[in-house]
Amino acid sequence: MENSSIIQINRLVKSFPAGKGEFTALKGIDLQFKAGEFAGLVGPSGSGKTTLLNIVGSLDTPTKGEAIVLGKSISHLSAREAAHLRKHELGFIFQTYNLLAVHTVYENVEFPLLLLKLSFAQRKKMVMDALEWVGLTDKLNSKPPKLSGGECQRVAVARAMVKKPSLVLADEPTANLDAANSHNILKTMETLNRELNTTFLFATHDEKVIAYLKRKVHLKDGNVDQDEWVKQ
Repeated sequence: MENSSIIQINRLVKSFPAGKGEFTALKGIDLQFKAGEFAGLVGPSGSGKTTLLNIVGSLDTPTKGEAIVLGKSISHLSAREAAHLRKHELGFIFQTYNLLAVHTVYENVEFPLLLLKLSFAQRKKMVMDALEWVGLTDKLNSKPPKLSGGECQRVAVARAMVKKPSLVLADEPTANLDAANSHNILKTMETLNRELNTTFLFATHDEKVIAYLKRKVHLKDGNVDQDEWVKQ
């Protein structure tokens, strides 16, 4: 799987109604990502990066063209099939942590596993592994209001990674963090990418994130403006 295509995007167009006409956010995108990449869709607001990330995550569908993710064509998935893909194969990290304030760190990370057919012992091991990855085993009984912003985002990373997904999609994951916390989060994700071979795809215009990317796909006005590989 290491060299296989995990995302294949062919002539992808996405339009939205706008007044009496429509706005085309993506204008015939062609892209491919392989398993194990640490890549980002970069560009200013309105360039189409979040729209493309949402389609890859099966949260939206193309107007025209095709997005094939883990061998599945997003356009042809039923709502139930799309939910199954997200539940089993994808992890999501957003700029807002989306943690449940009344639940502990442990419970927040465990939440995605409750949708799977796993025993209590299996869930516990997976949660503790994920908390160890992000260095938060000492906070498992704490609740989000008692955590710092950096700690909350580390919980969000653990929640995204707990089921060892094939693909993690991160939309401006450091937007609410200071520089030190941003670098800690990005180093954690870089380590998980390297050690677990998890594919990471970011949507960002944050220079702190861009500095960590191994591949930068620059979007401009709904088109791929540049596809840049960083020399290792």
